[in-house]
Amino acid sequence: MQAFYEEKFDREMGCTEADWLRLLPAAVGDNHWKLQVNSAGVRIGDGALGLKWQIGEPRNIGLVSMPRLLVSFRFAGLTDEERFTFMKRFDLYMHRGGG
Repeated sequence: MQAFYEEKFDREMGCTEADWLRLLPAAVGDNHWKLQVNSAGVRIGDGALGLKWQIGEPRNIGLVSMPRLLVSFRFAGLTDEERFTFMKRFDLYMHRGGG
């Protein structure tokens, strides 16, 4: 988990789109959200988060192939603390094991 989250940032997620869509409802919690094609909008208090994603080429390391999802996060109308609070939960629910 990071200590600060910019209003706009991009991430490379090591998951399939199906995994992402399965985890997304729990990750956004009780916030109202709407799913669209390769994107979602989340209402967070008086602000919002826009998510857009596209499937990337798998990352190959030796014989291992890891899926990649390229995700952009765009917050609007949230303070640094509100972004941090939301992302703390989001990251916890999107975290994939490894130790």
